[in-house]
Amino acid sequence: MKIGFIVNPIAGMGGKVGLKGTDGVLKEAIARGAKPVAPRRAVEFLEKLKGNAEGLNIELITCPRIMGEMEAKKAGFKAKILPMKMAKQTTAEDTKNAVKLMTVEKVDLIVFVGGDGTAKDIFDAMKKCGQVPVLGVPSGVKMYSGVFAVSPADAVEVVTAFAEGEAEITEFEIMDADEEAIRNDTFAVKLYGFLKGPFVPLRIQGSKQVSPETVDEKENQKAIAKFIIEEMQPDGTYILGPGTTVKTIAELLGIQKTMLGVDIYKKDKILLDVDEKKILQEIENWQKTWIIVSPIGHQGILFGRGNQQISPEIIKKVGKQRIIVAATKNKLQSIEDRVLRVDTGDVEVDNILKGYIRVVTDYREWRLMPVK
Repeated sequence: MKIGFIVNPIAGMGGKVGLKGTDGVLKEAIARGAKPVAPRRAVEFLEKLKGNAEGLNIELITCPRIMGEMEAKKAGFKAKILPMKMAKQTTAEDTKNAVKLMTVEKVDLIVFVGGDGTAKDIFDAMKKCGQVPVLGVPSGVKMYSGVFAVSPADAVEVVTAFAEGEAEITEFEIMDADEEAIRNDTFAVKLYGFLKGPFVPLRIQGSKQVSPETVDEKENQKAIAKFIIEEMQPDGTYILGPGTTVKTIAELLGIQKTMLGVDIYKKDKILLDVDEKKILQEIENWQKTWIIVSPIGHQGILFGRGNQQISPEIIKKVGKQRIIVAATKNKLQSIEDRVLRVDTGDVEVDNILKGYIRVVTDYREWRLMPVK
């Protein structure tokens, strides 16, 4: 089986530094101290795939240098390198050119490491050179599209199932997120198109589902918020994740909160739109610090999508026991197989979070939910 492999080397760099994306703000992300994310995720995927490659007879076809060649070498994976001319700074055109060359090579599957922007580039290229099944290894900031595996390890399971003829081919929504609007705290996401790809239950994240603007949903959010506020410690510090459910808590507290950012609340004061560095600087007593988050609708992901400011280091300092998860009953029902997921980029932290976690679903009501 021929696998085309593409790495977007800058994908995800805007996450921990609070830029809610990397498109158009790479220089600012670097100035804020952002480090590459995609190369490490690519190597993690390839190292796990290498163990299955001989039995599956996989041939890897990838791009020069930082778009796949270097990652393949680091993982000890032999690969055929495409004859591409690339500038030092890679562009969307490089991704599109890679897709074109891979279709000429008649690859059976294209695996890319990136985010929604990379998925859009692949969709654009496919319109001109035909459809090949596609799978995303998550390395962006938000990843609202449905074509992504939950994690690099899950991506390996999907590739293995595909190679063995056990994965269904389906169409996935590719979403277009306006990152500039999102950086201004406005949710602006629309359907861009569809790409076909292999589907394996619980391994593919699916598209984000927006919370309904209904009276029942809002009342449920208010009931959750009231209960959480009653349980808050007066001397506690609270890291508030993005989303409408957590924003409702801020509204009942009478404070401002960003819809799509991460904020810190302490003693009736709010510090808005913080990044990982600011969180680590501001918090003095980790034993008196809590994280409040809500899973992404339908995807069920708690950490690793749109809230990378709450990094693995921060999660370890707070501890699982002081993570407060809030979700309306409707949101929980929308999550595939009623399973929550984590993809922090740190295997140790992911394992700490897995098991079961308590989710507040109404006033003085909660459910134990599995985390995988």
